Amino acid sequence: MSEPVPDRARQLAAELEVRFARDAQLARELNDAHERLQRANDRLWSGLHPDVIAAAYGEHPGIVEIAVAENRSQVLRAPDPLRALEETHWAIHQAHCDYQRVAEDRRHLAAATGETIRAFVDELVAAGWSEHEARNASVHHLASHGRASD
Repeated sequence: MSEPVPDRARQLAAELEVRFARDAQLARELNDAHERLQRANDRLWSGLHPDVIAAAYGEHPGIVEIAVAENRSQVLRAPDPLRALEETHWAIHQAHCDYQRVAEDRRHLAAATGETIRAFVDELVAAGWSEHEARNASVHHLASHGRASD
């Protein structure tokens, strides 16, 4: 069975397609910022800290020596640790700012998308669709074809 699809519903479906694509892009940007944060943080230290090893395995000098020898800090091993620390600080700062900005952009997009979905569903219901049919309609299909078939 085919229900008529108002032009406005097709426009809203097309708008939703754009919003969904933008959301996917923002999700990739969030993931990228998170990965940059993780890499920068790992330059400071990765693995167990010697204090944790000592707490878990005791204060035996041999264990502490192994823990210190297994130092996993790229910053502390760098030829110029202060410069490496400064570079890492700014890498963390930039990735954190990017993450916050993208998260806020995504929050705004989610609110606008919710409003668009509500308008889309209302248009379809007004055209004779059930609420359930309208909520389950294929945005992609309606944006490109303008008709739905059961």
